[in-house]
Amino acid sequence: MSALLDVDQLKTFVAIADTGSFTRAADIVFKTQSAVSMQMKRLEERIGKPLFSRDGRQSRLTEDGERLLEYARRIVKLSGEAISALTDADLSGHVRLGVPDDYADRFLPEILARFSRSNPRAEVTVVCEPSLTLIDRITTGALDLAIITHTGIVADAQPIRQEQLYWVTSQRGCAHEETPVPLALGTVCAWRNLAIERLDGQQRPHRVLYASQNSTALCAAVLAGLAVSVSAESSLRPGMRVLGAADGYPPLPPIKIALLRSQHDTSPVREALADHIVDSLDNLSETVMAAE
Repeated sequence: MSALLDVDQLKTFVAIADTGSFTRAADIVFKTQSAVSMQMKRLEERIGKPLFSRDGRQSRLTEDGERLLEYARRIVKLSGEAISALTDADLSGHVRLGVPDDYADRFLPEILARFSRSNPRAEVTVVCEPSLTLIDRITTGALDLAIITHTGIVADAQPIRQEQLYWVTSQRGCAHEETPVPLALGTVCAWRNLAIERLDGQQRPHRVLYASQNSTALCAAVLAGLAVSVSAESSLRPGMRVLGAADGYPPLPPIKIALLRSQHDTSPVREALADHIVDSLDNLSETVMAAE
């Protein structure tokens, strides 16, 4: 195959893979369904292999389609970064971002690296605090953007990611078998209230043995085999063991991660960072489509 791949065709291909439908993909890429079909016909001709198979009303990827999808995502993402780097190169200014520290390790490296490459003249200050504190800072204008755990108390927060919440302990300990259960939880945290509520619902004795707003400190207590805690999927670490019903722990609900914008600042540099955050973290479209 000597012909170059068309980025616009790949973008449409990714939309179909994510939605499972030519019709819904057409809405996402702002094309007619016939134009989408023609694009995919040309892409298949360029690849020389079928990329889709019909499964009722769904369009599923063939094995070759699955192989192409990973490359397509990377090509589309890199193309967007290149365009952003060239068009946003003149952006300058200062933006203040808040994020809980249990999300910082997982999310910030990619977000800040991408944003810095696209906007080398912009300056980002990062503040790591609990979601409830970040909400207050956004309200007062002390922060421009915040990544928070979405609990529904802020109406204008934009949900951008969903993850499962888990009970966790150490792979080398048995703290989860103790009575009362020793817990390591944040001092001001929605997860703390949820964990205690679920254990109370089981009438299971427990005590908060370690309380901290620093996720590293809580992880240390867990990994040392001293306590049980709760963790989002993105915050799971090597050495942790996920606990479930077989261990006597009730299921926890999924959580949503949201982006919150200050009403005190609508600068272009803030919006550019917000776009990078959404691009980096968004998995809700895939979650919603998979559930349909």
